[in-house]
Amino acid sequence: MTLRLAKTSAVLIAATLSLYTSLARADAKRGTLVHEETIRVSPNSDAARVGEAGRGHELIILDASRDWVHVEAILRVPSNEEGATDEEAEGKAITGWVPTKALVTTTTQDGDRIIFGEAADSEDQASRRRGRRDAAQDAMRLYFRLYDLMPTSPLAAESLYRAADIRWQLDRADVVSRPSAHAREAYMRGQMNEEWMKLVIKKYTGTKWADLAGFRLLENKLCGDWEGLSKCPDKEADMYENYAKDHPQSPAAPEALYNAASRRSALIEIYRKEPNQKKAAESKDRALALAQKIVSQYGQSNWAFRAQRLIFYLQQAIPTYGNAID
Repeated sequence: MTLRLAKTSAVLIAATLSLYTSLARADAKRGTLVHEETIRVSPNSDAARVGEAGRGHELIILDASRDWVHVEAILRVPSNEEGATDEEAEGKAITGWVPTKALVTTTTQDGDRIIFGEAADSEDQASRRRGRRDAAQDAMRLYFRLYDLMPTSPLAAESLYRAADIRWQLDRADVVSRPSAHAREAYMRGQMNEEWMKLVIKKYTGTKWADLAGFRLLENKLCGDWEGLSKCPDKEADMYENYAKDHPQSPAAPEALYNAASRRSALIEIYRKEPNQKKAAESKDRALALAQKIVSQYGQSNWAFRAQRLIFYLQQAIPTYGNAID
């Protein structure tokens, strides 16, 4: 009973904070920081510290005083996701003063380009061995904030996709680290959060960013370990072929075709061991057709070169799956 009441309270607090934030957003100027800053109780560098606001957090501007702004910093948006802790459900916002030097608002000249540049730099930091700690999360927030603050910017669609993609990669790293990642059926393992990818598709339908988001979503349908059975690679090959058919202009179309071809190639050995020589032969023909399609349509791409190599393997009867692989 106590636990239920605690969770109910958390939900009510989250709803109240969300409503308050929505009302504040409607009337107030908003912005974000492109460099972390200390939040203080008054507009003075010697004033007591309230907390820290990192790159990309949403700031609702309440007042200004020379080189300082009074802000409500949304450090954690209330979460209604399944499995969220009470702390996550409540969210976190603090109020105080920050210097204006690292502040970018909706009215800042070239503000979208500045935020995008900082996000790209943070993403680069995240890829380095000794890069800045939590740089990936900084990049994710910055990209999302650009979309959120400046939805009409020519960079908004790409920014939302990049934010979604970083979140997807962080989720995937967690998912594949679990023992359940090796489960054959997709529903038996953890799933990457699809919310932001679906938002990309909803907001920017028909663009390459929506196509790329749709391609990412396929990963939640993939099996873990095929366990040497034909069901998974056959299903996945169909899935990738259908994607390429439905999204022929997608930047991910050649990769989808290659993924389908590689699975058809793997099915050759799987069907031989079942044994089903007829389906093994059919798989070889389909793998060849898909690989040749990649070569003819995407001639100088890496996917075309990989497809050319796959064609060679198929023609030379070199297995691409199973114990015969070194």
